[in-house]
Amino acid sequence: MKPSITIAGREIGAAHSPFVIAELSANHNGSLAHALELMEAAKDSGADAIKLQTYTADTMTIDHDGPEFSIKGGLWDGYTLHALYQEAHTPWEWHEELFAKGRELGLIVFSTPFDATALDFLHGLGAPAYKIASFELVDLPLIRKCAAIGKPMIMSTGMASLEEIDAAVKTAAEAGAEEIALLHCTSGYPTPPEEADLRTIPNLAEAFGRVTGLSDHTHGIGVAVAGIALGAAIVEKHFTLRRSDGGPDSAFSMEPGEFRALSDNIRLAWQALGRVRYDKSASEKGNVQFRRSLYIVEDIEAGGVLSETNLRAIRPGHGLAPEYFDLLLGKRINRAAKRGTPLSWDLIG
Repeated sequence: MKPSITIAGREIGAAHSPFVIAELSANHNGSLAHALELMEAAKDSGADAIKLQTYTADTMTIDHDGPEFSIKGGLWDGYTLHALYQEAHTPWEWHEELFAKGRELGLIVFSTPFDATALDFLHGLGAPAYKIASFELVDLPLIRKCAAIGKPMIMSTGMASLEEIDAAVKTAAEAGAEEIALLHCTSGYPTPPEEADLRTIPNLAEAFGRVTGLSDHTHGIGVAVAGIALGAAIVEKHFTLRRSDGGPDSAFSMEPGEFRALSDNIRLAWQALGRVRYDKSASEKGNVQFRRSLYIVEDIEAGGVLSETNLRAIRPGHGLAPEYFDLLLGKRINRAAKRGTPLSWDLIG
């Protein structure tokens, strides 16, 4: 039986339609109204869930401008860690309204707690699940506290070794988490497609026996669709109304039209996986008549001999199977047959 987890009544696993998560992250750009608009657009674009990030700059790091606390290169070049998280965080006072908006829209809303205070806060809001970010996968005390609540956990594996993933899964399971999903992730922003390494998805499933998915930071939908073909049951993508709005995550986020294409195509890919089948599908059965079979292609008198000239394997499929062609060459027919007659055993001899 394939593993599954259930979040807010939604069953998630390879046997079920993909669970599509729109990551809100910092794309609210400091506006609650914008965040609520994002949620409405995500619903219209096919998302099953909205994921938030719950932290403050001070729970993530300290206000320090030393070299180790400064970002050099990439999207966030020039920021200190504290300044980046101050700009990007989702104010905690918004959360209750965001959760309520999710209920109104029929979207599952959950979040990533980045420390114990965030976890306690989210638990008080009745969060139906928790996400462990790639960067926090090595924070085993946080994982332990999260698991003890007993809600489903989704853990991203960016940058993690197999040993680190194993430690995180064991820690969560031993602390009480019964439902754990693992998202293959490359923590590049954006991720070059050639670094997506999607063959890791089935390997994760085999190694841990857990629901697996993809946290995708590549541009476009192709990588995510391929991930579904390799067994991903969850796809998480950053979502924005317009990349031109700017913000820390906008450059690698999807706009609504792109997200709709993503949602539609990964679900189509999942439907296309189907089952292992060597019988005829419903759509094929009516076309069996158009397979090749043996037909008399020249008029032949009674007693005439079948030859490569008057006997051919052609469409449609009402005659004997082509496999008998060599066997029947040189045989006589027992009655006259017109051109276009399907060959049958009762014509022979």
